[in-house]
Amino acid sequence: MKILAFFFRYLLIYLVLCGGTFLMLRLILQYTSFRTDVGFLLFKQDYLDNKAWKFSFYVHVFTSIFALLAVFTQFSAEILKGKRWLHKLMGRLYAWDILLINFPAGMVMAIYANGLWPSKIAFVILDCLWFWFTYKGVMAARKKNFVAHRHYMIRSYALTFSAITLRSWKLILSNTFTIDPLTLYMIDAWLGFVPNLLVAEWIILREKRRKIRRVIAPTQPALTADTLQ
Repeated sequence: MKILAFFFRYLLIYLVLCGGTFLMLRLILQYTSFRTDVGFLLFKQDYLDNKAWKFSFYVHVFTSIFALLAVFTQFSAEILKGKRWLHKLMGRLYAWDILLINFPAGMVMAIYANGLWPSKIAFVILDCLWFWFTYKGVMAARKKNFVAHRHYMIRSYALTFSAITLRSWKLILSNTFTIDPLTLYMIDAWLGFVPNLLVAEWIILREKRRKIRRVIAPTQPALTADTLQ
């Protein structure tokens, strides 16, 4: 029964990741024409003459998908055991994508975000945490501290996945409540990544507790008829 539950849990996670990544790919395709009257650009007409913002937007759109795709090689036990070279290669691409490309591009977009200061602050925090967790994960791997490396990368990918949860919350809120666009954007900016981080911390805490149980269990004396008397 435990094996079946394990299988279905990871199958569900895999399907969610596949579905989310597929939807992001469809979203990105609309920008390949470089038209300025499609998708998100409809709400950013005032910034289309800003070369820094426009360049950052297209860089972010066309490169962030690689960070999303990296999850299929970074948390797989089979790849970690049998194809470690693939894990390292994709891990490096993931880190470079965030640290060198998407962090600066994301910061420009955060400064010009819709939703006034509450949204701007949310996206600046998101971008800084994204950089920090990824950087700490890389440093932990270089020091061969693979437990810390895994935990930091779980946090990092939780923020990477905000690209999907941000849009999911927007659909849920807009179809459930009557909210003006400005307020919706301010709420969505925080909902897009804060719950993700909470889930990441829960996963990390659960892993730590399991490790403690594995360490303690062998040292506990077995219960016998004599010990129960």
